[in-house]
Amino acid sequence: MLKTRIITALVMLAILLPALFWPSPYPFAAVVLVLLAGGAWEWGRLNGLTMGASVAVGVICLVLCGASWMAGLIEKPLGLLWAIAGALWVIGGALLLRMGVAGWPRIPRALRLVLGVLALWVAWLAAAQARFIGINFLLSVLVLVWVADIAAYAAGRTFGLKFTKNKLAPAISPGKSWEGAWGGTLGVLVLGVCWVLADRSLDAAVPSLYTRLATVGWWLFAIAAVFLTAMSVVGDLTESLVKRSAGMKDSSNLLPGHGGVLDRVDALLPTLPLAMFIAGIVG
Repeated sequence: MLKTRIITALVMLAILLPALFWPSPYPFAAVVLVLLAGGAWEWGRLNGLTMGASVAVGVICLVLCGASWMAGLIEKPLGLLWAIAGALWVIGGALLLRMGVAGWPRIPRALRLVLGVLALWVAWLAAAQARFIGINFLLSVLVLVWVADIAAYAAGRTFGLKFTKNKLAPAISPGKSWEGAWGGTLGVLVLGVCWVLADRSLDAAVPSLYTRLATVGWWLFAIAAVFLTAMSVVGDLTESLVKRSAGMKDSSNLLPGHGGVLDRVDALLPTLPLAMFIAGIVG
């Protein structure tokens, strides 16, 4: 299992890193497009579609993203789209988690499919546009999610249930604790401070998200970092809720040893558009 995970990770890095650091932002947009089309296929499977229908969902996502690319949307200001997507994630995420696993099947399947494809489309647009802004900016958003996840895991393993009596969402993801969530938040705050100091010492040509926030005020930096970390948890829990409702451990086996695409990008789905929205506000 470990060997498979390592091999898959190396293959993914061999594809993603050259695309990320290529002088043009288009290769990265293309790679992410293919990945999220695979995520759309997984979304069809998680919602009980046949293999053929799930492939059709993936194709629809691919065409939607491709049409947006041809229309030049990844280079245009999309503040209203980020605001709408962010609001839907905040409100919809809260409602979904409140409804729990039992509430998911009560939502019409057609609506679930449409919302899932739209969430993947918006995330692709946000990732592509973030790469257009600059590698430093994009990485500051991606690493936020990764550090939040790693720090939450470490804090949960070390301090889980030592300060609180209840788990974070026992019916959805029994392994998550409040201590883990706090640890993830602290990890992101430390990461952000270090990133701001590095940007300033290196006189970064393209400031990170953290530097943009800290330039307005450290209070805004702290609020945004905590908020984005919380929304990454919402994305993670939402996918866990859907998988539990479908009776599946992983969204697929597209990434051997790592599960599926959605298992890897779930926390990014709300975080990317919200980060773009916040960056647009602070300029």
